[in-house]
Amino acid sequence: MKRIKLSDMTTEQLVRLFADLAVQQDAALLYRAQREVNKIFWKLEEIKSELKSRPGDQRAALLSLYDHKNMQVRLKAAKATLAIAPQAARAQLEEIQSSGWQPQAGDAGMSLRALDDGVYKPA
Repeated sequence: MKRIKLSDMTTEQLVRLFADLAVQQDAALLYRAQREVNKIFWKLEEIKSELKSRPGDQRAALLSLYDHKNMQVRLKAAKATLAIAPQAARAQLEEIQSSGWQPQAGDAGMSLRALDDGVYKPA
């Protein structure tokens, strides 16, 4: 089977793939499969980069994932959209942190702290 290049996919296909991979990452986190978590992290970064490189910076398409039923999908979407929708992304991170749903609540809290401390500057 031929592997499809990200650049050949539509924005909608990339958003679906992003969500699917984040769900897989959530399962890997549950089973403490760190190698798989890391592998998926880099795939998500590639999708984010592809969306960013498209005319008009298509990362905004990931905002639709803020209502996804999976907390990891919402977390990854919020972090991926911090540069283009900082207030909405921050609100999403705050909501995730307040939920207490681990490990995503902890990740969201650390992201918020890094933002507040100036350690992380979304681009």
